[in-house]
Amino acid sequence: MAATFLAFGAAVQEAGLSPGWALLACWGIYGMPGQLVLVQAAAMGWAGGVGAAVMGAVAVNARFLPMAVSLAPVLSAGNRRRLLPAVPFIAVTPWAAAMRSLPAIERQLRISWFLGFGLTSWLVAGSAALSGFYIAGLLGAEARAALLFVNPLYYALLLTADLDKPAPRRAVLCGAAAAGLAFLLPSAMALLAAGLLGGTVAFLLGRRRAAG
Repeated sequence: MAATFLAFGAAVQEAGLSPGWALLACWGIYGMPGQLVLVQAAAMGWAGGVGAAVMGAVAVNARFLPMAVSLAPVLSAGNRRRLLPAVPFIAVTPWAAAMRSLPAIERQLRISWFLGFGLTSWLVAGSAALSGFYIAGLLGAEARAALLFVNPLYYALLLTADLDKPAPRRAVLCGAAAAGLAFLLPSAMALLAAGLLGGTVAFLLGRRRAAG
């Protein structure tokens, strides 16, 4: 995650934006795809308008909604208002770590664990983005591109570690099978359609297995 945000800070500097902008975008959004949408829009002078850029960032970060839905019952089965402080920290890294670690933690301690992990990740992300801004001149274009892919690779390895469990195995296999749609559909909707199809099939197979 730190490597990814290091590349984000370098991208902000390359776009001609300020270090404060990098920190605000990082801590205010805390979702790399949405942050990159805003960087691109700002670098182009907000050609399509601020509203379009914001809506684009919201759309690409819509994946946080199913993460929140799946995480809520694991965090707490009681008063859902206690979950509100955890909302800003729902992102790929905290979510993946929580789904692996929380079942082994006493329920009354789970929110505290998640807040501690999420806040630490948030601070690391901001610090890495700021560092990336100031060392941007030392990173070539290839290095920045490679760093941006470290976080998705980390997430993929987390899923691979759970392939011995039925649900993650279904998700990985159905997602891989649906990925071929990316070559058949327009680029603007290919990955979204593949993810929706693969995830839906995995969910339905899980329901069928549970019913059987």
